[in-house]
Formats: sequence, C-alpha cells, structure tokens
Amino acid sequence: MPLSDTDLVDLVRWRKHLHTMPEISGDEHQTAAAVVRFLDGAAPDAIVTGLGGTGVAAVFNGAAPGPTVMFRAELDALPIAEISEIAHRSRIAGKGHMCGHDGHMAILAGLALVFGRARPAKGRVVLLFQPAEENGAGAAAVLADPEFRPLTPDYAFALHNMPGIPLGVSWIKEGPANCASCGLKITFSGKTAHASMPETGMSPAPAIAALIPALSALRTGTLAGGDLVLATVTHVTIGEPAFGIAPGHGELWVTLRTVWDADMADLRALTEDMARAMAAEHGLQVSFSDHDEFGHCVNHPEAAAIIRRALEAEGLPHGKGEAFRASEDFGRFGAIAKSAMLFLGAGETHPALHNPDYDFPDQLIPTGAHIFLAIARDLLG
Repeated sequence: MPLSDTDLVDLVRWRKHLHTMPEISGDEHQTAAAVVRFLDGAAPDAIVTGLGGTGVAAVFNGAAPGPTVMFRAELDALPIAEISEIAHRSRIAGKGHMCGHDGHMAILAGLALVFGRARPAKGRVVLLFQPAEENGAGAAAVLADPEFRPLTPDYAFALHNMPGIPLGVSWIKEGPANCASCGLKITFSGKTAHASMPETGMSPAPAIAALIPALSALRTGTLAGGDLVLATVTHVTIGEPAFGIAPGHGELWVTLRTVWDADMADLRALTEDMARAMAAEHGLQVSFSDHDEFGHCVNHPEAAAIIRRALEAEGLPHGKGEAFRASEDFGRFGAIAKSAMLFLGAGETHPALHNPDYDFPDQLIPTGAHIFLAIARDLLG
C-alpha cells in the first residue's frame, strides 16, 4: 500500500516541525514525545519508550510467524547554529538538524502509516527511533536496555542521506560501509610559572607543539584497501588566556579512525605511546579519556542483497558506491542481526552534512519509505 499524496504532505509538514525543534544527543525528550504522538495515530501493536534513554520503538505484528525486521532512524540533532533563512529553520539557538535525522524520522513515520493500515503478512516490523547517534552512544545504550531484548531483530536496515551523490540515487555495498572512530582527549599536566620566568615551570606547549604534526602524519592506507589509518587533531587548549602566566596544563583532542574495529586498538596504543614519550621528554604527566566511540559499520552480504532487490523492485537508480570515512553507530546492530545501511543521494551540489546551511531534501521521504517498504514486502509479504 503506497503512501498517498496526503500522507506525503503530512510527512513533509511533520519533518519541518521536527526541524524547528532540534535536540542534541541524549536530550531528545521533546523529539521522542513528538514521535510517540505521530505513532499513536498509526495504532501500532506496541510502542516502547525510553529505550537507551529517549529511544522509541513501534511494533507491527504480522498474522503468521516470521522474522523480525527492524528499520532505524535517529532522533538527535547537532550543536550547530543554523544559518538558513528557511521558514522552518531551527528555533533553538546553537542547535540544528544539520545531518537530516529529521528526514530519516519522517521516512520511518511513513512506514508507520502504511503498516498501520495493513500489517505485514508474517513476522513483525520494528520501527526504532534511536537516540544519541551523533556521539556514538545511542545504539550501544539501546542494545544494553532490557526493554529492547524482546524486540531483537533478525534483520536490521537503515539509510543515510548523502550530499555529493545524485538526488535519489542509492549506494549499497557489502562489507565496510563506515569507519570505526574514537575521540581521544590527551591531557598534559605540568607546572605553571610567571611568564617572566618560564624556566621555573613545566609547560605542555612544547610537547603539544611537537605532537600535533606527529599525529597529523598518522595517515596511511586506503578505504578501498580496508587498511585506512587516520588521526585528525580537532582541538587544542594550553594554559589560561593571560599574558602573565606560563602554562602548566594543556589538552589535545584527536579523532582516531580505522576501517575495522580490530585496527583501532593498535592506533590507540600508538597514539598513547607517542603522547607518553612527549610527556617524558618534557617532564609532564599525561592522562587519556575516550569520547564519541563508534564501532565499524559493516553491511552483511545477505542484508545488502535484500536492499539491492528492493531498489530493483522499485526501479530506483543505484550503484555499489564506496565506504565512507564518517562513522555511524548503526554498525553495532550488526552484532545481533543481519544488518545493512544504504546511502541515499541528496544531490551533487547539496550542502554537506554538518554544514550550518544544510536541510534535508523532502523529495527523499517517499523514496526512502518505498525502499524500506519493498524490503518489508520481500521478507514479510
């Protein structure tokens, strides 16, 4: 049962409403409430709330036994101030849906409308609106939640809109789809001194100055070869904003990235060894903390083939494409289900993800919904 023109008008209107009220990772309370209100109108067999914090799941049961098929969207926005003048621009200062999660939610809401009118023939559909994708914490929190265990899927699917790919063209491939990544905060502790006598203190500045180019040089391998190693320095702070104090404290933030989870431990160990060597050379203490940890996202061959069949059934343009350096915590569902993510083109000249002028192309709402519906028909009748 396809989406009607009225459905699409309603979904676009709802998507734009979500765009005005962005909430960042872990704080998606109003967004989750808006999702629940919309789902109530579709009368699913169950709505589960509070998953992994603010997550929401809607369940639609088929008449006969069969597999559980999960489709996932994300609830969270970004701490980015929107610069657009569109009528539905963010009303929350410093926050914006600059990644298109509002559009992904609208796609799943479209599925809810369809399954509310006609249940799958067998098995069940689980529509998961997941919290905290942007910081890598949400999928792990959902999986650890006892309330999710009864919903455990046999298959899990997701999509992400992708500027740079022609509008409406899908990329789907087996194997690696997104890299593993980890934010590592390196903290150096020394001793402050009067700026006129820096030799009486222990400044982290020389260590950090030497570590920046050393870490930036950690760039080897390729995505295609599956051996990419990449370190990106993202933030540095040293001392106090004062001219009279030689610093005694400094932080360097670096994002570590590999294609496979197994390679992340080696890159992490190498980075820490480099930092410890710099600390020892300059008489400093050093400590480490992890942030925004993402596992690799790998498409199961069977799940990727199911997506490809859906694209062909819908007559939609698609290609194999390539993996992306950016991380995506959907990959964690691959530990419990045959999972795959496709990338849906947002246009070759569309503003990039995480840019302050980005907005989700509403033309992708019916495209994404029909892809997911074709997958459901394939697996559940």
